[in-house]
Amino acid sequence: MLRQISEDVRVNLKDRLREVRDIIRQSRHDGSGDASILREATSHLPPFPGKGIEGLLSHAASAVDEALSIAESFVPHERPIKVDGTTVKGLGTYFPAGDEERQLSAERLFRRDMYYLTKAVLAGLKIDNARIHEADFAAAHATMRKRHGDLLAALTAPGAGLQAIAATCAALLVALLNQRPVRFGDAAAETTAGGGRAPDMSCLAPVVLACGLATTGRDGAPEPDMLEIAILAADIRHDRIAQACAKASPVAELTPVFATLLAHLP
Repeated sequence: MLRQISEDVRVNLKDRLREVRDIIRQSRHDGSGDASILREATSHLPPFPGKGIEGLLSHAASAVDEALSIAESFVPHERPIKVDGTTVKGLGTYFPAGDEERQLSAERLFRRDMYYLTKAVLAGLKIDNARIHEADFAAAHATMRKRHGDLLAALTAPGAGLQAIAATCAALLVALLNQRPVRFGDAAAETTAGGGRAPDMSCLAPVVLACGLATTGRDGAPEPDMLEIAILAADIRHDRIAQACAKASPVAELTPVFATLLAHLP
């Protein structure tokens, strides 16, 4: 119990530090950031009795960003060397049967991979200024364990078929959409105004579909372009996925959608 609390604290701390780092990077003096971020962050302060305060602060932000980059180079990371279709693991790896130690290891692997895969999908979709929270991936993982134990048991049972994989993918997507691990910037929100969960589905559905494809494992080894295939397929079926998510029983409605995609994609 104490170990799980410690893990939760660590994950939430990482999310907060990433947010601070994003603000610092967007406030750099060299033009790589967004000056409006700096103005917003200092809007509550009294007027500075001199000119060029934004310039001074942006130079300070650049110095802090560079110092953090140097510090990061000395700290071992658990990030994948390269994020592509080979990064994706099967659902059985993320949700295995076993003791608490194995469950914690699987949860850590799940939120790490989901973080970097989602980041790669956002880059592929050219969505900027979105922040990803690992803690929400951890919460979605816990939801799957608590509410969908029957699906996970069927998934790990000998001879589990396409229907079991599709049902687990459907439940996972719904869990992720409910947790909303991706926070979009104002520009993305304006672009998708009135779209409800549209931006969330655009980046999360490909990741879940890629997990399903890795689980089917037809050729035994994941392909580097698997994530790109999942992005294209999820985009083509976006409307159908959105319609299924809007139903009273989204998992039941999504299952045949994922079953069709998993059956026909390489």
